[in-house]
Amino acid sequence: MTDNSYIDAGVYEHLQGLGLDNWVDPVRRAVDARLSEEGHGDFARWRDALGEIEAATNTTQLRHALMALRPWRKGPFEIGGITIDAEWRSDLKWARVGRGISSLAGRHVLDVGGGNGYYALQMRAAGAASVLVVDPTVLYAMQFQAVQSQSRTEQVWVVPLRLEELPLPARRFDTTFSMGVLYHQRSPLDHLQRLKKTLKPGGELILETIFLPGDEAYARTPIDRYARMRNVWMLPTMRELETWLVRTGYRELSIIDTLMTTTDEQRTTEWMTFDSLAAALEPNDPTLTIEGWPAPHRVIIRATAP
Repeated sequence: MTDNSYIDAGVYEHLQGLGLDNWVDPVRRAVDARLSEEGHGDFARWRDALGEIEAATNTTQLRHALMALRPWRKGPFEIGGITIDAEWRSDLKWARVGRGISSLAGRHVLDVGGGNGYYALQMRAAGAASVLVVDPTVLYAMQFQAVQSQSRTEQVWVVPLRLEELPLPARRFDTTFSMGVLYHQRSPLDHLQRLKKTLKPGGELILETIFLPGDEAYARTPIDRYARMRNVWMLPTMRELETWLVRTGYRELSIIDTLMTTTDEQRTTEWMTFDSLAAALEPNDPTLTIEGWPAPHRVIIRATAP
């Protein structure tokens, strides 16, 4: 079997070097199945855009090709003199994360649900020895390849699959990130358990998620939507989230940051033209969603695996 040209084949050697030989075949199968015309109806269009990016001789051509990979959810990126102003000002979140995590120098990192690799590239720049992103969205893997066509950062990979598709336990990572993922899980405690099974003893989990304001320990499930999102399942208070982490075996919990998301950080741009946070908030009271829930408050927590 030949390796798919849209993923750096070094990822397989990397997995073997970490002692994750049993991850090689699932990753290769996912890459071959999903990064293909059979795997996604838009793949041919995205593939052509990557070809145009490689062949571009001026910024007009480059911008047109990058636009063909919209929507860009995470960013910003600077590619060949073009600024990609993504929906999320991910640089703001990364600045908050960076204030409270252990040094990434020399660490092997797993980023679960890490999107198009924006954060992974920041992690590598912060000294991580390697960063592996697992995210099932094919477009994000293609966007990462577009960025890599210019930056060519080594030891960073974005592969299109879910953590649930990989054999666990696989306690080979020094730091595992899960940012903006937990509230999309039907069983959030199972997700926390899976994350723990990726970490070396004493390894660090960095968890970023939405929480409900309040001092009590409880969680609620939206009947239909939360902030216009159908795939939100469980929203805990801070105390309940800490209980989940303790019950799933984590220790040394530390809150790095809490913040209510604003339209300065998440918004519609020319690189992501669909409705964004502003359309999900009550027009006369931005502290509420249009469904009457508290507007998104996000917490970043650091926890240690046993």
